[in-house]
Amino acid sequence: MKTLERTISPDQIFRAFADRTRLRILHLLLEGELCVCDLVRVLQLSQPKVSRHLAYLRKAGLVKARREGLWMHYRLAPATEPLHKGLLKCLGQCFESVPELRRDSKALGRCGCDNPGGCNGG
Repeated sequence: MKTLERTISPDQIFRAFADRTRLRILHLLLEGELCVCDLVRVLQLSQPKVSRHLAYLRKAGLVKARREGLWMHYRLAPATEPLHKGLLKCLGQCFESVPELRRDSKALGRCGCDNPGGCNGG
């Protein structure tokens, strides 16, 4: 059975990129797949708040999710639209000078988890 590629509208993309928390999440997901607990720890936000933003990004078609036991893991959805591709590229390159995003990346790199990229419950 063939699956249809979902077209992401420009307004969905720009709304997703316009929110500071969603921008931080997308920037962190450039590093690869992450568990919700990783995002909660780095962003220092509540799990429900992070999950709401992830649901928005998922509905917009910008992230994909998979369940592993009790934990949800998120990764960037493949960019199929030129605008989507360009903005993700810019997020990775143009925003390197944004102190908050650099701090997030450093915090992610200092993961104290036994299983980085996979939730161990904290």
